[in-house]
Amino acid sequence: MKTPLIAAVTGTLISLLATGAQAATYAIDPTHTFVVFEIDHFGTSTNRGRFDKKEGTVEFDRAAKTGKVEITIDTTSINSGTAPFDKHLKSDEILKTAAFPTAKFVADKFTFSGDKVTEVAGTLTLLGKTNPVTLKAGKFNCYMNPMLKREVCGGDFETTIARSQYGVNYGLDWGFSDTMKLIVQVEAVKQ
Repeated sequence: MKTPLIAAVTGTLISLLATGAQAATYAIDPTHTFVVFEIDHFGTSTNRGRFDKKEGTVEFDRAAKTGKVEITIDTTSINSGTAPFDKHLKSDEILKTAAFPTAKFVADKFTFSGDKVTEVAGTLTLLGKTNPVTLKAGKFNCYMNPMLKREVCGGDFETTIARSQYGVNYGLDWGFSDTMKLIVQVEAVKQ
C-alpha cells in the first residue's frame, strides 16, 4: 500500500518540479528587438519609423502557458531615417518626448496554440495615457543560441492602435489616418 502512495507523491513532485523548471526570465535583446510604426500618408504611401532604444523582460512558462512582459521604449530614440522628420515626431505636436520620454507595454495574458504564443494582451502607455492592446504573433519560436549558449525566445508581433486614444491627433483634420500599425520584433535571452 505504501509503495503506490509513495510513487504517486513522488510522481506529483517530479511533475511540479518539472513545471517549475520551465518558468524562466528572459531579458530583451536590444540588437534583435525593434519597435516599428507605420501610418498611412494621405492614402499615397506609408510613413515608417522605429525606436532604437528599448529594454525589458519577459517571464515565460511554456508548460503552464503563462507569461508576463514589460518593454520600455525610449521615445526620444525615434528614427525615421530623416532628421527633420524625427525632430517633428519628437515635438509637442506629436510625441511630446520632452514631457513623455518613454512608452511602456506591459502584459500578463499569453494565448497559445500548442506550445507557440499566438497573442500577448496587455496595455500600452503612451503620452501618459494607458489603453488595452493585443499583439498578435506572426511567428514565434524558441531556440538554443549557438553563440550565447542560452535559450532565446521571440517572434514578430503586431497590433493596430487608434493614435487619438493617446492624444496623438496631429494631421487628423487634414486626412491623416487615425490608425497606426505597431510591429514588435522581439528576441529575449533566458537569464
